[in-house]
Amino acid sequence: MTTATDDNARRAYWADQMQAGYELVQTILPFEVRECHEGFASIVDAAADAGVEMEFSDTKIAGDLDRVFFIREGLVGDVVDVGLAMNQQGWLLKIEDAFRSLEMQGQLVRKHDVFDAILEKCIWENGGQLPAAELIFHRAMVLIANIPKTGTHMSGSAIDISVLRRDDGGEVWRGGPYLEMSERTPMRSPFVTPEELQNRLQITAILEDHGFIHFPFEFWHYNQGDALGHILGNRPGPARYGPVHWDSARNRVTACPDPIAPLHALEAIEAEIEAAIERRRGGT
Repeated sequence: MTTATDDNARRAYWADQMQAGYELVQTILPFEVRECHEGFASIVDAAADAGVEMEFSDTKIAGDLDRVFFIREGLVGDVVDVGLAMNQQGWLLKIEDAFRSLEMQGQLVRKHDVFDAILEKCIWENGGQLPAAELIFHRAMVLIANIPKTGTHMSGSAIDISVLRRDDGGEVWRGGPYLEMSERTPMRSPFVTPEELQNRLQITAILEDHGFIHFPFEFWHYNQGDALGHILGNRPGPARYGPVHWDSARNRVTACPDPIAPLHALEAIEAEIEAAIERRRGGT
């Protein structure tokens, strides 16, 4: 049974973590990136060629869009090596998500169930009251990147993962499913069991042995070679990967011309808040 004191502690922890995430975002914005214009490679093909067992999500993103299991060419070997290390551990690396175009990310930000979940969490954080739009705008920056430079999927330098057991296909449990949005979401949340935390840290150690850095506020997200990775890894700049438009037919990338411009301005988020409130009230 959750007591009022426990609920207050969870709420305080969540608010503290989200504020820390927002402050991290602010450090990413000015960090220098010199886009290397490296192309993309298929994680599916690379794993098959190497004989490494992996799983890949079969769900859609932003409603009806196929997930794009591609990453920068300079990183695909590291992903395969992570998969091999997990096979040797008796595990299967499951890639939940990889590259997202700016268009995909923009649709995801405004996807009703995602946005409604962010709104509900903000209301919970605010003691049951609807908070100011600015708070929701800030939380969206952390939970679902609304600025291309801070969303490393748009740089082709990130993967979201789950991990399964090879023998029975069951998930190596980390205290919540992929896309859990609660006080259990941060990597070192005190609201998961010691065993769940150990699973998180053991998985993270394998990823970090191969150059990936974990995002402290989501236990499933890992990235490398971008501004976020340099900051979290205490590496000097410039970073080599920034948000890009990818021409998959020619495997050519073009740097995003304004990487710190929000995909949706505050006014658009405010409109989404109003729509979400109506849905919450049972409107259409």
